[in-house]
Amino acid sequence: MTSQQEASASIEAGNEQAARTLPFGDTQDFADAERGFIAALSPGVVRDADGDVVWDSGAYSFLDDECPPTVNPSLWRQSKLVAMQGLYEVSEGIYQIRGLDLSNMTLIEGDSGVIVIDPLISAETAAAGLALYREHRGDRPVTGVIYSHSHIDHFGGVKGVTTQDDVDAGKCPIMAPVGFTEHAVEENVYAGTAMARRAAFMYGAALPRGPLGAVGAGLGPTTSTGSPTLILPTVHIDHTGQTVTVDGVDIEFQMTPGTEAPSEMNFYFPARRALCMAENATHTLHNLLTLRGALVRDPHVWSKYLTEAINRYASRSDVVFASHHWPTWGTERLTEYLSIQRDLYGYLHDQTLRALNKGATGIEIAEDIQLPPAIENSWSTHGYYGSVSHNVKAIYQRYMGWFDGNPANLWQHPPVESARRHVDFMGGADEVIAKARKAYADGDFRWVAQVLNYVVFADPGNTEAIALQADTYEQLGYGSENGTWRNFFLMGAYELRNGKVGTPTVAAAPDIQAALSVEQLFDAMALRIDGPRAWSATIVIDWRVEGGPVHRTNLRNGLLVHFDVEGDFPPADATFTLTEQDLQAALLGGESLPDLIAAGRVAVEGDASKLAELVGYLDDPDPDFSIVTP
Repeated sequence: MTSQQEASASIEAGNEQAARTLPFGDTQDFADAERGFIAALSPGVVRDADGDVVWDSGAYSFLDDECPPTVNPSLWRQSKLVAMQGLYEVSEGIYQIRGLDLSNMTLIEGDSGVIVIDPLISAETAAAGLALYREHRGDRPVTGVIYSHSHIDHFGGVKGVTTQDDVDAGKCPIMAPVGFTEHAVEENVYAGTAMARRAAFMYGAALPRGPLGAVGAGLGPTTSTGSPTLILPTVHIDHTGQTVTVDGVDIEFQMTPGTEAPSEMNFYFPARRALCMAENATHTLHNLLTLRGALVRDPHVWSKYLTEAINRYASRSDVVFASHHWPTWGTERLTEYLSIQRDLYGYLHDQTLRALNKGATGIEIAEDIQLPPAIENSWSTHGYYGSVSHNVKAIYQRYMGWFDGNPANLWQHPPVESARRHVDFMGGADEVIAKARKAYADGDFRWVAQVLNYVVFADPGNTEAIALQADTYEQLGYGSENGTWRNFFLMGAYELRNGKVGTPTVAAAPDIQAALSVEQLFDAMALRIDGPRAWSATIVIDWRVEGGPVHRTNLRNGLLVHFDVEGDFPPADATFTLTEQDLQAALLGGESLPDLIAAGRVAVEGDASKLAELVGYLDDPDPDFSIVTP
């Protein structure tokens, strides 16, 4: 098996070309990122209760050096910016913790304490950030928390800044957009295993930090690996213009559902003339379909909400900041920044629709589309996290689905069978590899990756093909401006050389699972039914959850349906009476139902063995499924 390679001549030449042609003389972003710096966390290491490192800022110190040939210089520039770490003053009474996780944590000083916006991914990094703030601004209590949207890097660290007891006592309201809880738990539970496995590639979890490995994710350095937590919101924001006063601070909210997250909001601080754009305007082209997987986002409404934010708030603002990257100061500058971001998403949407209505497919549009010069020349629109290529394909998917209309693509063979036939048609594995080596020498890495993938899937034991494919992915990573593309390519090379890394992070953390409603608990259970094994089974169980209606699950034809039982229904095979907490414990594996019954916490009527039969049809997800091999 090959070891890591240096950049090939063609990749090095491409990176040198980027260094010559991109506007590196424009250093305004560095001035903005450095502005207001107070202090760094030193050393920049955060550990969990067991002493394990969950964050290490020092791992990115290599970015102080000159850009090497193995990294696209534009990505190197962005990585230097997002690696800046510490406490920063945004404006009077507004501070940010940056560089201690993928996201920023913002702190708004009130009359008696501080309001925390988006407390990072992990309780440990959030606590470290709050401690750094208090070291320099005093031991202010946390008097409010705002979740700007339903992604875990914007709420996961909440128990590092406040407690459930303080929230329950009314000392710390937690504000979030309507629909937050539903979307936050569904994203991390329903398809959580698959998303987490792919997130290992997207963020380069197993890659060494350095010029041959991970240099950042474009949106931030990477994700922390501490303890994700969740405290449910106590104040739900449901309309634009809604104003809430917390600790003497007036906050006006703008609802932006369906943009970067299905549940998201921007907010404005009128007394501070400061606008928070959540994750709707950052210093990168964002994802319309993230590589880890998610619902396709809507660039049309994204662009419209940016227009609304400009019209409502820009002229009344002196600074705009977000939950990633660095602020922009000055009314004129921030208006132009928001306008360029708006134009970016709107242009991609409209031009993709124009092209698909002329018959172009997503792949064709992605290859041909060009951005207007004013958008292309702005550093804030470069594809460090999202990319024009995969965003255009996402827009096509949103409107047209997976099928491009060509009957030849309607019923293709699945990957392994297709690979075997391709390799056979091309003259066998040896012939394909020989031609691939020539294409590799010519620098045609996109083609090499495609044809060698056939060999790897047709013959996963072909070590020569695997070695060359690893080298190919590596070169594609070295040339990528996009941080997540680089990570995907380099992780592909890593797993081909070293085996699968599995899923390093836990998507469905205990706090997130505990937030599942009764409906969502049974939805999650239904997704695990092994349909073919359960075809002939019929099992009806009633769940009498204290404080709620009787909920029935009915397994038939391999499908588990569930609904509230009201009125006359045939009797169930069994009925269980229990609390919602015990239902969660039984269905999520925290405690066994027989133990709960024996302890008197669950009462049962009818045939209790029916539940064991139902559980026997559940399939376990695989957090270690293959990606670059069959």
